[in-house]
Amino acid sequence: MEQKNIVYGGVLAGLSLAVSLLIHFPIIPQAPFLLYDPGDVPLLIAGFKFGPGLGLLLTGVVSLLFALITGEGGPWGVLMHFLATGSYVVLAGFLYQRHRTRNGAITSLIVAPLFMTAIMAGANLLITPLYMGVGREVVKGMLLPAIVPFNILKGVINGAITLLIYKRISNFIEEPLYERNRAATRVRP
Repeated sequence: MEQKNIVYGGVLAGLSLAVSLLIHFPIIPQAPFLLYDPGDVPLLIAGFKFGPGLGLLLTGVVSLLFALITGEGGPWGVLMHFLATGSYVVLAGFLYQRHRTRNGAITSLIVAPLFMTAIMAGANLLITPLYMGVGREVVKGMLLPAIVPFNILKGVINGAITLLIYKRISNFIEEPLYERNRAATRVRP
């Protein structure tokens, strides 16, 4: 792996963590504990730019750091975040790597949130009873009014943001730093 990719990956992971810590709010009234945050956007950008493997690695790092910094969720929270964001980033990154076009990006950002939603429906049925200390029937009752819409909404919002900013960030990463510095210091008449 190139050193540049590691550096930019670290920057994107740091940005993901910072955004997750600073911006989070409920979007489904039935489940105010499900908080939207745009922290997936930098990880999606990493998955698009550097591939699903690095996107997944960064997702693991961010999941762990978020839990260590906030103390929220403990090991179950780390696992749930890793499953949700990891499934989204890996599939979106994989699909985009195969079709590096605007249509490929749009397709990946439609299919991947649906995949993430399916993964999280199953994960919530298995893990949430352990995590929150509630019965599986309670979780089943929350799937359609809260958990499924939350994951779809979060995926669509983060996908739309990614689609809007990815090309600019990708071009920034591609342009050599010395070219940016030279252009900034060039004297214009």
